Amino acid sequence: MRTILFVSVVALAAGVTCQPTGNPEATEIWKPVPVLVRTPSDGVPSDAIVLFDGSDLSEWQGDWTVEEGRVTVVPGSGDLVSRRDFGDVQLHIEWRAPAEIEGDGQDRGNSGVFLMERYEVQVLDSFDNETYVNGQAGSIYKQHVPLVNASRPPGEWQSYDIIFRAPRFATDKAVVEPATMTVLHNGVLIQDHVELAGPTVYIGEPVYEAHETKRPLMLQDHQASVSYRNIWIREL
Repeated sequence: MRTILFVSVVALAAGVTCQPTGNPEATEIWKPVPVLVRTPSDGVPSDAIVLFDGSDLSEWQGDWTVEEGRVTVVPGSGDLVSRRDFGDVQLHIEWRAPAEIEGDGQDRGNSGVFLMERYEVQVLDSFDNETYVNGQAGSIYKQHVPLVNASRPPGEWQSYDIIFRAPRFATDKAVVEPATMTVLHNGVLIQDHVELAGPTVYIGEPVYEAHETKRPLMLQDHQASVSYRNIWIREL
């Protein structure tokens, strides 16, 4: 025993490593081969659906203003709703709160990105702007506080990258799996695969009601001239 131990110590000291035995091919997976997705540095993934490229609102229903490559809320005109329906998705969207500061708290640069018209990631000017933390930018409104505040100053463009998994319902309309979200704000992880307790509500507690497996994306008119650009989505 002492001889074996001595040899092992000498081998380690000499930089000799023990090689595993067996067939490495036994743990290699060759098929199916993942589909190739082109990812240009100045563009969008090749399998993404471009919902707004700065030119028009052909993919949307609503009366917001399009100019200089952005679409801007017309306060009081109503929400902007996608013509297509979506379920599980990866969403990229860029937004900008007005450079001119008006109001404070929830009255400053307020809008929202609603998955399936129900589940909101809050859009708000949260740069040096105090409000309830489950309602600041990047919150899953009234449910999950962002891990950090990654907000840029008003007037600067910001981005959300959202991974959304829709809820699953049984035939009796009971919840089988709740909806989940992962959110990156300006490239920073702020929501880490959080479970949603139900759709977004302003008053009271959220409660799930069974709905379709796919519903539109919605951008909120909350009486502030928030702008959006470069919106694309990948169905998962």
